[in-house]
Amino acid sequence: MITEIKRKVGYLAAEQIKDGDVVGLGTGSTTHFFIEKLGKRIVDEELKLLGIPTSYQSFFLAKDARIQITTLEEHDVDIAVDGADEVDPKFNLIKGGGAAHTLEKIVDSSASKFVVIVDGSKMVDKLGNFPVPVEVIPQASRTVRDQLIKMGGSPTMRMAERKDGPVVTDNGNFIYDVKFSVDNPKLLEVELNALPGVVENGIFTDIVDEVLVGTEKGVETLKK
Repeated sequence: MITEIKRKVGYLAAEQIKDGDVVGLGTGSTTHFFIEKLGKRIVDEELKLLGIPTSYQSFFLAKDARIQITTLEEHDVDIAVDGADEVDPKFNLIKGGGAAHTLEKIVDSSASKFVVIVDGSKMVDKLGNFPVPVEVIPQASRTVRDQLIKMGGSPTMRMAERKDGPVVTDNGNFIYDVKFSVDNPKLLEVELNALPGVVENGIFTDIVDEVLVGTEKGVETLKK
């Protein structure tokens, strides 16, 4: 059932894309269906668009879907569509379950319109049940860990499942998953990024325009 809900949300988001759009292609299981539907529209409607992937995953999915790839160096983003691990009532997010949040934040924040696609389980009253992913330069992993603890966080280095050692991001860095009481998402986002050695963290504030929420009853569109 959850897979079908994600498919409906992803497919509905793909209907927002117009001919000629430059599209930010998010990462994750729900955006997989978004990219899949874009590929169908390219074939069925001869839709022409350019995609800017946020990870190797979305890059290869886009290639399979016959989406022409471009970069932020070459084009501005008309619309970005991405998933989230948590969404609060003010449209603050925690992202980074797929370890791609650094490029996701760059692409999503640069878009003229940013649409988040999730199933209903991702909607929360307060951020923080899901740990905050923090991407760290490997040489700074110990010092950053110590600072995260001083900030009241409980960091755990994310370990790979089918290789020995830590997860290595597309950028060649490590990930700490940090349990925090996220009382002020915007402040915490800034404070984490101020730590020397931190590349980016998974709190996203003040950039979401619309959230599509899939449930068993259908898809609800939430706007600010």
